[in-house]
Amino acid sequence: MPSSSARRPDLPAVRDRVVVVTGAGRGIGRATAARFAGAGARVLVGDLDTAAAREAAEAIGASVGDPARVRGVRVDVADRASYAALVAEAEAWGPVEVLVNNAGIMPLGPLLEQGEASIDTTLEVNLRAVVTGTRLVAPGMVERGRGHVVNVASAVGRVGLAGGAVYSASKFGVVGFSEAARGELAPHGVHVSCVLPTVVATELAAGVHATRGMRPCTPEEVADTVLDVVRRPRFETWVPGYAKALFHTSNALPRRARDLLSHAMGADAALTHVDAGARAAYERRAAR
Repeated sequence: MPSSSARRPDLPAVRDRVVVVTGAGRGIGRATAARFAGAGARVLVGDLDTAAAREAAEAIGASVGDPARVRGVRVDVADRASYAALVAEAEAWGPVEVLVNNAGIMPLGPLLEQGEASIDTTLEVNLRAVVTGTRLVAPGMVERGRGHVVNVASAVGRVGLAGGAVYSASKFGVVGFSEAARGELAPHGVHVSCVLPTVVATELAAGVHATRGMRPCTPEEVADTVLDVVRRPRFETWVPGYAKALFHTSNALPRRARDLLSHAMGADAALTHVDAGARAAYERRAAR
């Protein structure tokens, strides 16, 4: 079955616009870059892994039949100068109309055992970089009276889970920052949105099992959602969509009832009972 983005005709808001996607060498970011390129946008693929960024850009460019429409560039989103260079590279095409802050890492483990370097890097990459990227592109968007920043957060940006305390904190921060930034930028015609996936079948979620009643979603499902959010702006979108209703239903319950429901679904152990062997390669890469 074709994706929802394939069934919907290209809209002027996407075609020929300049789109920057971070963390786009693999997973959600790569799928998102492919969706925008397929819809006619000019896409800058940013990733800390230079080879992955270039390979993704080449593959996406070939798939849409226009290699010049997609470029891969190394970026360290935790370094403001590096992020600014990425934006400058995109602006060689034209003004950045869409920024997808997707880059993120998810080191897991007990809070009291997580190293200081891991904590610092998680907050820098997952939260501070979202602030940095928004501040880099928003002035131009405000001046033009249009633009869209999409921040890929997480379901644990609304529901904190043991085993991922710092990761949850970073994603809660993304949601809070996005909501406040939206209030400031909306009067100038600039949209700010959050996309909150549950467990996604990517390397980042290796060894993490979906809770009872849920299923892992694919990077392409998240990418379809990001593209749809740009075409039909709204603040908060969950992937899969029914997870939002489950969250709000649970959130209306007293804390003890919420805890019992979380235990019944296995959510309370979702990030503590993981397959360490399956995560080992990712954890090593995230640490670097």
